[in-house]
Amino acid sequence: MTTKRQRRQRVPHDIRARGPVNEQRVVDELIERTLHRRAVEAAIWGMPIVSFDAMRQACLRDAGAKYNDIVFWSSPADWRLQITTPNASAHYVFIPINTKSGPLVIDIPAATGAGLFGSINDAWQTPLADIGPQGIDAGQGGRYLLVPPDHADDVPEEFIPVHMKTFGGYCALRVIPESSSEADTTAALDLVQCMSVHLLAQAADPPQQHFVDMSGRLFDGIVRFDATFFESLARMVAEEPVQPRDLAAMGQLHSLGIGKGKLFHPDVLTRKVLDGALVEAHEMFKHAVTVGTPYWPGIQWMTPGEGIGLRTEFTFETESALEVDERAMTFFFACAPPKRLGAASMYLWATHDERAEPLDGSNTYCLRVPANVPASQFWAVTVYDLDTAGFIRESPRVELNSFDEDLAVNADGSVDVFFSPSALEARQSNWVYTAPGRRWFAAFRFYGPLLPLTEKTWMLGDFQIV
Repeated sequence: MTTKRQRRQRVPHDIRARGPVNEQRVVDELIERTLHRRAVEAAIWGMPIVSFDAMRQACLRDAGAKYNDIVFWSSPADWRLQITTPNASAHYVFIPINTKSGPLVIDIPAATGAGLFGSINDAWQTPLADIGPQGIDAGQGGRYLLVPPDHADDVPEEFIPVHMKTFGGYCALRVIPESSSEADTTAALDLVQCMSVHLLAQAADPPQQHFVDMSGRLFDGIVRFDATFFESLARMVAEEPVQPRDLAAMGQLHSLGIGKGKLFHPDVLTRKVLDGALVEAHEMFKHAVTVGTPYWPGIQWMTPGEGIGLRTEFTFETESALEVDERAMTFFFACAPPKRLGAASMYLWATHDERAEPLDGSNTYCLRVPANVPASQFWAVTVYDLDTAGFIRESPRVELNSFDEDLAVNADGSVDVFFSPSALEARQSNWVYTAPGRRWFAAFRFYGPLLPLTEKTWMLGDFQIV
């Protein structure tokens, strides 16, 4: 047994310094600290699946869609597409899927007359198969069969098998017209209408495909760092199989009232702890977006994180660890990764200007894009809110891309792009909006990246303050 003196000596100094020790208060504070740390770690661990659920709920709530419906955008997205780091150049397709009723067939047409690529991702947003010219079907189209966890039946030969470790997931595709002309846009959207999703059991007589056009409508799939975060996490834990890699995390979740067969009803103290933990986790995620590997020496453009996602095909599983920190950061600022990033497209990010100062929405910046951008299809530069990693809400213009017919080009072939809260009168065609007083970051995308980019013989400069 321990004496009162021994118990008092084990109390942390910052608690003892507050005055005479009330042992119950000490115990309560230690429990609260433990819950806080576990809640922060739970937010880090659960970020990918909570982000998936946010997008799924947007499909069900905002689009009024059901599983296997095809949600698409007949026009390039504006700020109303609230998911993490989308672009405003492609036509998006989002298909919510669930295999609890059995294997699912996703029929993809050949990528003719337009660019068509994307991936099939499980509920943890792990990419299971790439689609399109750089995917399994090599752009020729194909019949992908999504097989539920522990499904034992053989896969018929006419299908491309995709083995799921979760019941839920989604297919995200980008359809890119060959130009901005009406004819090319129509050809691209015709590809969407050729897609279908149905149960394997319905293959002989598939039901009529249901399409939902979300152009001009709010699709709010951004994670909220409030009470809904852990409600979502509890919902997903209840729905999906527990994977061996996650057994330790599941054990820690029990102290937060989350687990298989548990009803999530946190008491007042636990709710307070969860709220505080989410504030800390959110700040960590935002900071992580600003840290990465410079792509060119001395230039602010970078590839975020440590590249573990790329090296592991976005499983984040190495020989020695599940890299949950890198995974959480990735799915705070992104979604729907491909298994092989860099084949169909390549992205770079910037969060600071030439002075190494954070990009501030109140300032005016100029980005000079040199001539001969190494992209066989097109390039685009897009602005995002650092708090959400989504488009700035109510933004009149979220992106500038080389499809824009009004783009002003300099005599040497370079393009000056301006970023500010209001358009410069003489530069309105080359302007992108930023919100006053808010931090933002930018993505520069290369669709069909060419050798001068990968060999780094072509270089993009920094944002310069005007």
